[in-house]
Amino acid sequence: MNYNYKEILRNEEVKAFLKKGNENLGMLGFTDHSEKHCGIVAKRAGMILQKFGYPEHEIRLAEIAGAMHDIGNAINRNKHAEYGAILSYNILEKMGMPLEERIVIASAIGKHDESTGGAVDAVSAALILADKTDVRRNRVRNKDKSTFDKHDRVNYAVTNATVKVSPQKQMITLNLQVDEEICTMYEYFEIFLGRMMMCRRAAELLGAKFKLTANGSKVL
Repeated sequence: MNYNYKEILRNEEVKAFLKKGNENLGMLGFTDHSEKHCGIVAKRAGMILQKFGYPEHEIRLAEIAGAMHDIGNAINRNKHAEYGAILSYNILEKMGMPLEERIVIASAIGKHDESTGGAVDAVSAALILADKTDVRRNRVRNKDKSTFDKHDRVNYAVTNATVKVSPQKQMITLNLQVDEEICTMYEYFEIFLGRMMMCRRAAELLGAKFKLTANGSKVL
C-alpha cells in the first residue's frame, strides 16, 4: 500500500511516539521536535528530491522518513536516530509496507543525527537537508528571554529562514536573517557548524552544493 507522509502522521503509534518524544525533550530544555517539525521536514525532503527530478517513489519515501525521523526521542535523546530507525521499521511493517521501502526509510532515519550519521543515498540526503535547515524562532519553547541558554538564543535570533533549491545551478541555499543583538554569528556557528557541514555532504550526494547566507552575506 502506497502510504503518504500525511497518513503516516495520522497513525496512532507515530503520533504517540512524537508526542512523548517532544514532551521528553521539553523537560530537557530542547527546542520543539513535535509533529509540526516532522511535517515541515517531510514536506521539505520531498520538495528537495522533486526539484532535482527524482522519481515519485523516492520522493514519497523521503517524505515518510521526514514524518517519522524523531520518534526515537520517546526512548532517549541519545541515539534517538537509531531508536527511531527500529521503531519506524516495526510500525511500517505492521502497516504492510514492502520490505525494501521499510529498509530505505529506517536507514535514512538511523543516519540523520550529525553525531553518528551521514547521507548514503538520496532519501537520507533529503532527510538530513530538510531536518537541519528547519531553523526558526517559534521552535524555542522557553518564553522567558532572561533565562535563554545558548541554543535558545541561536534559534530565537533567526527572524526568517528560507530554503531555496535551484536545479539549474545545482545549489541548495539556506538564507537566514539573524538578529545579532540576540546572538552573535560566532555563537550560531558554534551550535550549527556540524549540522551545516552535514548538509554540505548531503547536497554533494545529490550532485549539488550547499550554501548558507546570513543577513545577505555568504558564510558557507
